[in-house]
Amino acid sequence: MKRFGIFFATSAGAGFFPFAPGTVGSAVGIAVYWLTRSWDARWQVSLLLAISLVGIWASGVAARHFNREDPGYVVIDEVAGQLLTILLLNVGLIGATIGFLLFRVLDIVKPWPARRFEDLPGGVGIMADDLMAGAYGWLLLWGLLKVMPGLR
Repeated sequence: MKRFGIFFATSAGAGFFPFAPGTVGSAVGIAVYWLTRSWDARWQVSLLLAISLVGIWASGVAARHFNREDPGYVVIDEVAGQLLTILLLNVGLIGATIGFLLFRVLDIVKPWPARRFEDLPGGVGIMADDLMAGAYGWLLLWGLLKVMPGLR
């Protein structure tokens, strides 16, 4: 189970990319979106929920394995946050690109209370800040699409 946890936490090894692993993890989130965007809304939400819950466990396993609170190799949090940013917005290439950029900025800046969520224990803290950044990203992207629907 430990191997699976590390495999999942690193998004099948994407977290071992030599530079900007978080950005690579976000790109994995975009790829998952492209593969599942035609799914029924309930399935899309269920997928995000499953990735988040398994990600909490897997992130904790990886944190213990790498002996760090939030190892850079763990990118499942970026996958989940990126998916949340574009969840159910039915965006195309332009909207997905804007969502990608919004999430990356918010994940780096970590507006309140996202930064505080990092203090939560284990995998919960690893996942929670990115999910909060994803929620902010969703709100911003949703608003942007309301005033500029051509960006979809």
